[in-house]
Amino acid sequence: MRIFIPLLFTLLLTSACDAGQDSIKKNLEAHFPGVKIDSVSKTPIAGLYEVVVDGSHVIYADKDAKYVIEGMLVDAASKRNLTQEKVDKLTLVGFDSLPLQQAIKVVKGDGKRRMAVFSDPDCPYCKKLEPELAKLTNVTIYIFEYPLPMHTDAARKSRLVWCSADPVKAWEGLMLNNTVPEGKDDCPNPVDANLALGDKLHIQGTPNIILGNGKRIPGLTTADRLSQMLDEAGGK
Repeated sequence: MRIFIPLLFTLLLTSACDAGQDSIKKNLEAHFPGVKIDSVSKTPIAGLYEVVVDGSHVIYADKDAKYVIEGMLVDAASKRNLTQEKVDKLTLVGFDSLPLQQAIKVVKGDGKRRMAVFSDPDCPYCKKLEPELAKLTNVTIYIFEYPLPMHTDAARKSRLVWCSADPVKAWEGLMLNNTVPEGKDDCPNPVDANLALGDKLHIQGTPNIILGNGKRIPGLTTADRLSQMLDEAGGK
């Protein structure tokens, strides 16, 4: 009996907590129809809950889900960005689980450092990233062609690159010099498979970089910053 009572008390507290979190989930789904609420959990702040939406987006809500906060939650003492830590965890990718055969493989130097890039041939930021990638050394870059629906000719250009005799040369010519490859685009290609992969990984924009340790970097960044992160990903 002495063991049973504390155990029962713990179970009741857990049930009450779960019920409160379920209520937040239901209220948010009622306020925002169509939004997928993946999880609700407590934060270090009393009465404030962390809510994961659509796989990788983090927001915050009060206990009644009357108010929603979108932004970064930072621990002032430790300077830890708790929101970014959560997003990094949610978006972590097992690099070796990626279907690398669906990517254009670019090897520079010894190729020991590894990264993957989801890139759209008509994305202006992807084109700005390409010269930064060209500056990197001792890295293997896997380019997953990822034409966004808003760019109506991007899928054709992606297929032309893949179907060319030298996809690496064709991709670099397209991205660095705006030279669209000649030839046919009807060879077996991974473009549709890459789109399905990006949807599975919740990739919503380009460029989107995945480092060898699985950490993701959305958007444009510099060669120096990329090199530093590649070293960190390799444990240096």
